[in-house]
Amino acid sequence: MTDRSYHHGNLRSALLERAEEVLAAAGAEGLSLRALARDLGVSHAAPSRHFRDRQALLDALAVGGFTRLNARLQAEADAPGPVAARLAGLGRAYLDFAVTHAPLLDLMFTAKHAEGSSEELRELGHHSMAVAAGLLAAGQQEGAVRAGDPARLAQVAFSALHGLAALAVGGLLDDTPLPEATELTLDVLLAGLTPVAAGAGG
Repeated sequence: MTDRSYHHGNLRSALLERAEEVLAAAGAEGLSLRALARDLGVSHAAPSRHFRDRQALLDALAVGGFTRLNARLQAEADAPGPVAARLAGLGRAYLDFAVTHAPLLDLMFTAKHAEGSSEELRELGHHSMAVAAGLLAAGQQEGAVRAGDPARLAQVAFSALHGLAALAVGGLLDDTPLPEATELTLDVLLAGLTPVAAGAGG
């Protein structure tokens, strides 16, 4: 394959696709523009037309990852049905992404919190939490979610789901299947987010 095989920005897409494959197999340490050029059969200089350096490539991967994750979360938040069902869908979508794309997710959070990260990257990273907070706020208006700062509630829910994803990726769930652990975690989270009935527990 030669440079002439790529037209209208296809090389940039091909570089990102191949970079994500390498990321999944070898981690960020295994990524280099020179190696990607070799894999795609283009000149060593060709990737520099799209990425000024390796960090620009990593940032582009993170932007793409957040864009895809946010689209999935937004689709669940906008789905028809009760707030509780949509919150559960949001949780499942995040867990599926986090487990299926674990190295990419690590890169996404690392890039987001890196010194000098782009405004685009920070905004995309914050949007994930904003989607959940927005749905929780809508649930509060309907009386389906307990009182409290929606952003804080979203953060706590995210912590539980991200922790479960980390255990799954690390093979630390022992003999508990991930689908079973997912549904139990969601059950506990949704129970904790449900308003306490007046007089309950008294």
